Amino acid sequence: MRNAESNGSEAQSANPQSAIRNSKSDGTTLARKLAEMDRRYDELQGLIADPAAAANRARYAAIVRELGGLQKIIPSYREFKGVHEQLFEAQTIVADQTADADLKQLAAEELPRLEARERELTALIRRTFATDSGGLRRNCILEIRAGTGGEEAALFAADLMRLYIKYAEREGLKPHLLDSSSTALGGVKEVIIGIDGAGAYGKFRWESGGHRVQRVPETEAAGRIHTSLVTVAVLAEPEEVEVQINPADVKVDVYRSGGPGGQNVNKTSSAVRITHLPTGIIAQCQDSPSQHKNRVTAWRVLRSRLYEFYESQQREERERTRRKQVGSGDRSDKIRTYNFPQNRVTDHRIDLTLYNLQNVMEGEIQEIVNALNERELAEKESELSIL
Repeated sequence: MRNAESNGSEAQSANPQSAIRNSKSDGTTLARKLAEMDRRYDELQGLIADPAAAANRARYAAIVRELGGLQKIIPSYREFKGVHEQLFEAQTIVADQTADADLKQLAAEELPRLEARERELTALIRRTFATDSGGLRRNCILEIRAGTGGEEAALFAADLMRLYIKYAEREGLKPHLLDSSSTALGGVKEVIIGIDGAGAYGKFRWESGGHRVQRVPETEAAGRIHTSLVTVAVLAEPEEVEVQINPADVKVDVYRSGGPGGQNVNKTSSAVRITHLPTGIIAQCQDSPSQHKNRVTAWRVLRSRLYEFYESQQREERERTRRKQVGSGDRSDKIRTYNFPQNRVTDHRIDLTLYNLQNVMEGEIQEIVNALNERELAEKESELSIL
């Protein structure tokens, strides 16, 4: 007869959710999250077959997108549960002194294969869970602003804009200008770029923060090196169904565009400014001579800014401890330095220095992105402990 202690231990081993656990830094085990995702997967499969869901195009697209994300992890999780149960049964037979000898031998022969497969699935689930967040697959919006440094900062903001457009095109994404404010010498005070395509936010999210440039400006007669700063914000673009804005909560203003433009841009009230009254968040666009296009763009930017605002509120407590330890990409101080005299680019978050600045300015930043992804993966996997 087995004692109570052994029964309790074996009961725990029989539960596949106990084999994959997360540290309780956020109060939730990885096993519990996976179980919730498993239930959600079944729920979404039911919803996608519902004619009422198909009638709402935006909602249907959101369901398909969420289901596609879960498809990357749930089949592996379900296979893991089956393998874990088989492994437990085989271990039980091998340990049973009264079991048939031939059956024990078959079970013993199966153990290495089942153990190896369980390890493989455990590693796959951990890595997928740590890296394949649904939010990373969204479109995104880049906001680039010239900071300290005057005209030189504005010129470098224009350089960053070109860098990001080239990088997006290299990665098969679709960049398009949403709004901009230029300077007389060809720089930009502020520019907003939309990046469309699967994984856009995942590729650009590390660019948020302060970008410091050290170089001799073309207008510097004495050849002195100037230091300037440009700030970048990267916003994941939500679906319309995710951010519902009450029309009573917004104020919409139209006005004549300022700055250089064509025949119509300064003569008609085509510029649009939308203010979200509860939060004070403002989105505006004057890039097109069409008021309708500017209105559509302003609403797109406003939804993204509100989504980021509410998301940041929700994750503030969760991220506080981590920010104290490793800092935050949202800070306006430098995350990266571009030193032109030394042909050097340094990402200060991971102490990565590359001496190929010319290539970086041509949009070749994937090496930096990969290094940042690997750092994040190592941090997350260290929290996904296996029992």
